Amino acid sequence: MASVFSALFLVLLALSSALRIWLAIRQMRHVAAHRDAVPSAFAERIALADHRKAADYTVAKLRLGLFELTADTLLLLALTFGGLLAAFDHFWRSLFPAAGIPYGLALFASVGLTGFLVGLPFTLWRIFGIEARFGFNKMTPALFVTDLMKQLVLTVLIGAPLIALVLWLMEAMGRFWWFDVWLTWLAFNLLVLIVYPTFIAPLFNKFTPLADGEVKQRVAALLERCGFTSAGLFVMDGSKRSAHGNAYFTGFGKSKRIVFFDTLLDKLTPTETEAVLAHELGHYKRRHIAKRIAVMAALALAVLWLLGQLIDQPWLYAGLKVGADGTAPNTAMALILFSLVLPVFAFPLAPLFSWLSRRHEFEADAFAAQQTDARALISALVKLYRDNAATLTPDPLYSLFYDSHPPASQRIAHLESFVHKEPIPC
Repeated sequence: MASVFSALFLVLLALSSALRIWLAIRQMRHVAAHRDAVPSAFAERIALADHRKAADYTVAKLRLGLFELTADTLLLLALTFGGLLAAFDHFWRSLFPAAGIPYGLALFASVGLTGFLVGLPFTLWRIFGIEARFGFNKMTPALFVTDLMKQLVLTVLIGAPLIALVLWLMEAMGRFWWFDVWLTWLAFNLLVLIVYPTFIAPLFNKFTPLADGEVKQRVAALLERCGFTSAGLFVMDGSKRSAHGNAYFTGFGKSKRIVFFDTLLDKLTPTETEAVLAHELGHYKRRHIAKRIAVMAALALAVLWLLGQLIDQPWLYAGLKVGADGTAPNTAMALILFSLVLPVFAFPLAPLFSWLSRRHEFEADAFAAQQTDARALISALVKLYRDNAATLTPDPLYSLFYDSHPPASQRIAHLESFVHKEPIPC
């Protein structure tokens, strides 16, 4: 059985990697082929120089992504068939023979640190190479290091106790441990939604109340007529890291905040800003956030149940070259192995989640067009496409597989159907 599982895993890994590479190459070729002509729907709104910049930026990111995919695949093979995970296991067992929680935390730290070190060069090149070359990066090396240190501290303070609790539950709760772990996972994620806006996000960015003016008046009026309450309207100093602009809702329940990047407010008119916020509000009013949480909760429960059925199967470990020497498997090893191999088996589901996300984006656009001037949202999106160097000509198959937002042409055409329609009350 172990050899069958090994073969199945390797075949799926090869197929998924080949598909990712093929899709990326399709996207690069398609974008490059349309580099010298702005689509007719945008010809009067976006200059050819901006369109070419978006094409070059897209291709540069994809090329880096191919190298990153290769490194990630090699790391996965090194951890499993290469024996690296088994070596970590043997080393930490020599210090913690009982293979309890200290051993589990050490094993997780070893794998996590290895993944971080492999990914670090790509992160640095993305920020200080590609983003800088195209004029988006505002991050300094000092700020980058500071962010890393903060992330490390948060990982230790939050992640380590959570992993320790999960490992304890897996040992103490009997055959139905997976349900207790699922409840813990669910509670943790809901807690993060509540505490993140107030305690975690301010560690990385400065949030100041939105100043009085036309933007605030328009936003306040929109929220009032839609019956939406929040813990405040804030401007985030996103410009200290990037020139990209955005706006988002964060938090849960009474902790909900509305956040505008300072870069967004600098680029959009008050009417356009209101329309962008109406789109984000549409996600809440159409219950997209709750639906996504429900879907993720159901998937997490299914995954944990499956792990509960497989955790005692020797072929799972032997098939991935861990425990082949007769060493008894343990809960930490089971969690790590499952987290490593699950993406390979789940990759075919990617188009389904992308489709669901695009559907929600269309619904949020429709809500915004019904509450504000659709032309304002069109104008805002065109500016964001231009200023964020988003390609207007994605490969259809690549977009179908990966894109969480509809292609620009489809999105604008959908919004134009609302231009001459009367607003609909919330």
